[in-house]
Amino acid sequence: MPLYSFHCARCDADIELLIGFSETPVCPGCGSKKLQRLMSLTAPQNKSRGLMKSARAQAAREGHLSNFSRAERRR
Repeated sequence: MPLYSFHCARCDADIELLIGFSETPVCPGCGSKKLQRLMSLTAPQNKSRGLMKSARAQAAREGHLSNFSRAERRR
């Protein structure tokens, strides 16, 4: 079963659900069935390491270091 991203207009939440193609998604927060499927981005083949490196560099510049291990954080 694929993982899909949805936006719930009722509770304004973005969620990811593991559902079958023919299943009707339901918001786990409020129970609404009126969910809008969001576009998903995939990593280009053989470019994951470069994307990860640039994303981590941008996160470091912006001060978002919570996704790094202690060894990777600047001291």
